[in-house]
Amino acid sequence: MKILFASNAGSSDDSWISLLQTALPDTEILSWNETNETTGAELAIVWRPDATLLSREPNLKAIFNLGAGVDGILKLPGLHDGIEIYRLEDAGMSVQMAEYCAHAVLDASRRFADYRALQAQGQWKTMAPIQRHRWPIGVLGLGLMGERVAQTLSALEYPVSGWSRSQKSIPGIQCFAGSDTFEAFLKQTRVLINILPLTPETHGILNKETLSQLLPNAYVINVARGEHLVDDDLLALMDAGHIDGATLDVFTEEPLPAAHPFWTHPKVTITPHIAAASLRDQTVAQISDKIRAWSRGETVSGRVNLQTGY
Repeated sequence: MKILFASNAGSSDDSWISLLQTALPDTEILSWNETNETTGAELAIVWRPDATLLSREPNLKAIFNLGAGVDGILKLPGLHDGIEIYRLEDAGMSVQMAEYCAHAVLDASRRFADYRALQAQGQWKTMAPIQRHRWPIGVLGLGLMGERVAQTLSALEYPVSGWSRSQKSIPGIQCFAGSDTFEAFLKQTRVLINILPLTPETHGILNKETLSQLLPNAYVINVARGEHLVDDDLLALMDAGHIDGATLDVFTEEPLPAAHPFWTHPKVTITPHIAAASLRDQTVAQISDKIRAWSRGETVSGRVNLQTGY
């Protein structure tokens, strides 16, 4: 069986292909190239694949994504119901996401930025201790990573709620579901953490209308996709004083353009899409297991519903 490896991650494919070939010795792993030559592969392992993937490889039956977010695949011209899509499930990403979000919450709620400023001024000064009940956290998206983030912050004794499209039940987390509960979820949230999948319904969901419903002195953490956020709306609400700050790991255009106001805004912390990276060994092991199960005709976990987008 031929398997095409097609990644636009900016790193060499060779190490990935070597590990995959070792894990799947009965297959032939082929590398994507810039020619128009068709490989005849039945399966593809991809990350941000080229827009010509499906037109060039008409024999593809399934695509295995090297990450959890599949919005790049869903935009491929020629995608149809006959092609199965499988996303990566965790593979070491959920604990990284929990670490990142916990760091951002702690930095804001414990006022560590203020203490760093005091250190720079040579001042020994204490501020009022944290009162966690004044920092209610709302997690947008309660999939595998969202659940891990919510549970991690709940273990630190912050009040945590979560919102998802379908009803979830997570011990210690107040779970909201569906559009009818979205407003109530927002109105009790001070720290909003976005881990939603990007779909037509969630595009631009972090906008003036939704962010204005957060509690005063709100804080926004976006670790999902840049397209979820309307940048100008966030900037306006920070400048107006309703939102105290934001930690942003993802952006509509990456790398973030040098002239973008996020770079110099005093209330914004930026990281270059590093909240949760796919760990190579764990990713190869999981995708190899999925491909073996697929080749045996078994049900494979992580299949994406083309209608919902996740």
